[in-house]
Amino acid sequence: MTHDDKDPTPAHDDFDWQAVLSDTSPEMRRHRRFFKYIPREPRCKICAAPFEGPGAPFMRALGRSRWAKNPNFCRICEVFLSKHPGGAEVELTFLFADIRGSTGLGESMSTTQFSALLNRFYAVGSKVIIAHDGIVDKYVGDEIVAMFAPPFAGRAHASQAVAAARQLLADTGHGTSAGPWAPIGVGVHTGLAFVGSVGEGGMTDFTALGDSVNTTARLASIAAAGEILVSRAASEAAGLPGEGFEQRHLELRGRTEPVDVLVLRATDTRERVSA
Repeated sequence: MTHDDKDPTPAHDDFDWQAVLSDTSPEMRRHRRFFKYIPREPRCKICAAPFEGPGAPFMRALGRSRWAKNPNFCRICEVFLSKHPGGAEVELTFLFADIRGSTGLGESMSTTQFSALLNRFYAVGSKVIIAHDGIVDKYVGDEIVAMFAPPFAGRAHASQAVAAARQLLADTGHGTSAGPWAPIGVGVHTGLAFVGSVGEGGMTDFTALGDSVNTTARLASIAAAGEILVSRAASEAAGLPGEGFEQRHLELRGRTEPVDVLVLRATDTRERVSA
């Protein structure tokens, strides 16, 4: 791969994970924002190059077709990840959203119907997350895992994650007279994590590791349908006022220290999204 002005990744000799992940490398963010506005999903997890739609042929001409070994990445970003293993510890915000009562839903539907429901949830969720400058880290069963890191979501990554969570509830029908077509609970947390290229042997992934990831997963697992549980760290980073929201003091499995959260519900979410 040659490094030219069309490549959003820094040159190998100048590469610094800490600089990229701390939002001090505007080139990568600028290119990702550009690709984001070319239709349409699904996209490369790193650069947001579209794999389908009217922009896909142009991306393929630039060498940004899907990587055969991992369809989450384009071929150029796969080379980038393999050339730059490692990462850095940075503060970012995580969002986990999952369908509540999916076991019961699966029993009440045919496998085809349940698969269609999950695919619709994945499509809606990825669209919302990408629109708020987040990255879809992975789909795990009935759950979407996303991260909002400084180089992609900017320094207001917590605000972007909370806004995405609110939009997710609205777009899945919470707060409507008909009720949700997918009852989801959401967890949002801000904290330190190791972010970067993880893996070896030709199979790498751009992901995050650490306690902050586990904390967000725990919050999502106990959020009721139509609820967003926002940790104090995330609510303070997002500038959410404590007044007007229910507050809970939670004991989370696997953690010695309790976590304080604000509870955002579908009703106030809907009002704020439309405001």
